[in-house]
Amino acid sequence: MDGHHHDQGPHPENPFAGQGAVLLDIGGEVGALVVTMPRGMVGEEVEVVTGREAPGHHRPHVAVVDRPVAGGGTLPSLVFPALHEGSYALVPKGTDDVHLDVVVRGGQVTSATWPA
Repeated sequence: MDGHHHDQGPHPENPFAGQGAVLLDIGGEVGALVVTMPRGMVGEEVEVVTGREAPGHHRPHVAVVDRPVAGGGTLPSLVFPALHEGSYALVPKGTDDVHLDVVVRGGQVTSATWPA
């Protein structure tokens, strides 16, 4: 025995694992974006556009998901866990219909609300 006690008990690294929480991969010039969404948009997909893409460039997109919030209940939201810092426009997938403009800063989580 090396004298070190390794507890193999049920201590998950992330207490919200499996509940829709997202591991954000931020730091340096990479930030994250969390957008609170209207309930009617759960399941819809939203793309981020920098305005600098080449034509036909694949835009990152994520789906609107109901996520648990502190105190109970759920809140529909979008999470882009790793975006290079800069300005982005958010559009419903497959459109150029800008609903929201955001600025992502490296090492920070930017929060925004989709206009109702």
